[in-house]
Amino acid sequence: MNNHKYDYDLFVIGAGSGGVRASRIAANLGAKVAVAEERYLGGTCVNVGCVPKKLLVYSASYRDSLITAEGFGWNIGESTFDWDALRNNKDQEIARLNAVYRDLLINSGVHLLEDKATIVDPHRVRVGDAEYTAERILIATGGWPQVPEFPGCEYVISSNEVFFLEELPKKVMIVGGGYIGAEFSAIFNGLGVETHLSHRGDLFLKDFDEDIRRFAAVEMEKKGIQLHFETDIVQIQKCESGELIVSAKNGRQWHVGLVIYATGRRPKSDSLGLENTGVTVNENGSIKIDKYFQTTEPSIYALGDVVGHKALTPVALAEGTTLAHNLFGGRQDVLDYRQIPTAVFCQPTIASVGLTEAQARSEYEEVDVYSATIKPMQFSLSSNDEKALIKLLVDKKTDKILGCHMVGLDAAEIMQGLAIALKAGATKKDFDRTIGIHPTLAEEFVTLRQPQ
Repeated sequence: MNNHKYDYDLFVIGAGSGGVRASRIAANLGAKVAVAEERYLGGTCVNVGCVPKKLLVYSASYRDSLITAEGFGWNIGESTFDWDALRNNKDQEIARLNAVYRDLLINSGVHLLEDKATIVDPHRVRVGDAEYTAERILIATGGWPQVPEFPGCEYVISSNEVFFLEELPKKVMIVGGGYIGAEFSAIFNGLGVETHLSHRGDLFLKDFDEDIRRFAAVEMEKKGIQLHFETDIVQIQKCESGELIVSAKNGRQWHVGLVIYATGRRPKSDSLGLENTGVTVNENGSIKIDKYFQTTEPSIYALGDVVGHKALTPVALAEGTTLAHNLFGGRQDVLDYRQIPTAVFCQPTIASVGLTEAQARSEYEEVDVYSATIKPMQFSLSSNDEKALIKLLVDKKTDKILGCHMVGLDAAEIMQGLAIALKAGATKKDFDRTIGIHPTLAEEFVTLRQPQ
């Protein structure tokens, strides 16, 4: 496919989920491809995101399992937690995945360059001391945690550093009301750390359904996480002992061993050499693209977290797949961003697909709301008071399911199946005609009979 005018048909900057997927498929379709990566293969997800985070979530969840087991006849005895063992085992697994990504790229025939890439002009990229030409350039550099400037901000860490802590603190303050803040509050609490979560808004997880947000807050507090809403952190001071004093605008103070800022991520679009091109960068740092991932510089494309759409790994993978097939497979596909399922791996887990109740009511004339609160059978013989909430939103006119939401055990696993149903256009009647698997929590979605 290479027309010899350029060194490569496609030069990808960033070997995260989207960049690796696009480059592999492009190479399989006959394109000559290079990928430059300055940090680690697999990007945020594999190294300091969803994969290591989920491993920590599993570890944190075992505390509840050990307590629950007693009611079912298991006398476990005294248990202790070893942070070093978890961290080191996690590091080994990430190293294994890095090697997998390396093999995937190289076996696809992709030229891997492990150094920083800078765009020289619309068809040239500099990597180290070498320059390469490319017919097309793809920017897939992802995002990076953003910590605001304030007195004492130098004492905080971001989610990137959490995975490599030398030791666990006795008390932690997590600042931020998004996915990352909620998930790390569950992790630290589950690992036995006194955990505080502060958020300047009146409730966390703003993109989720209101009932789900409120229910999750109650369940998290039942587990011992101390939630501080409408709390704006203004200063952090460090004592001689190393302890940190966290001060809020409302006058409250906390003495903790660690402060983690999870107040958002910024697209990594700086120091790429974009000023040497016609690429337009939005105010928030995201790169402006059209529906085919093309920037305002025709030979340059961008996808994944750096374009600021949905910052989810499967979305970047889908974007990479779509772009490669469009460029080198003769297609003109446009990715559908509706009905993307998502989960927050806090405890209990939150999962969702489709519209929230507020969105549904703003888009449809009449919406039927079905919901139920259940105590999972797994906790029936224990002192664990954890509840689950399920919720369905239905367009009364067409009977179509508009949204599925859940807080509870295995919510993410259940929601993946429901996402297929929504994508296929399922109606409430379809759910009603489906026979449940008994006894499960998932069956509750097909036994909801009366709207609120």
